[in-house]
Amino acid sequence: MTGVVPLSEAERKFAEYHRVAHLATADASGVPHVIPVCYALVRGCLYFVVDEKPKRTRHRLKRLRNLAENPRAALVIDEYDDDWSRLAYLLVQGTAALVIDRKEYAAALAALRRRYPPYRGMALRYDRNPMVRMEPSAWHFWRAAGAQ
Repeated sequence: MTGVVPLSEAERKFAEYHRVAHLATADASGVPHVIPVCYALVRGCLYFVVDEKPKRTRHRLKRLRNLAENPRAALVIDEYDDDWSRLAYLLVQGTAALVIDRKEYAAALAALRRRYPPYRGMALRYDRNPMVRMEPSAWHFWRAAGAQ
């Protein structure tokens, strides 16, 4: 993990409090693809795993194909409220890659299971459920005036 830009305390708390992010990837020709993901923050990187929810194929998902072609990605964690003075978001930009180290995979999976109870009942495995690590190169945290 080289060049990971650290979060401020406020950014870290915001990321840890929220449960869903939206991951943006693009293929080699720049065609965008955005999906919601469950994530865990571990040592300054964001991790997400291809879980057991129904999918056509786990290893050929569009997000994984895109990241193989173009490892640059963005992720947005946002807070919406009809009172727009409470709006906030955290935009993360960086590079993403499959986790190939089994110890790193196990540590990130443990963090994901602590964060998301449904993962505790899933038989998530290194050889069956690909995991992605996103290494942030930039963070942008925005809050509306008056947001806490």
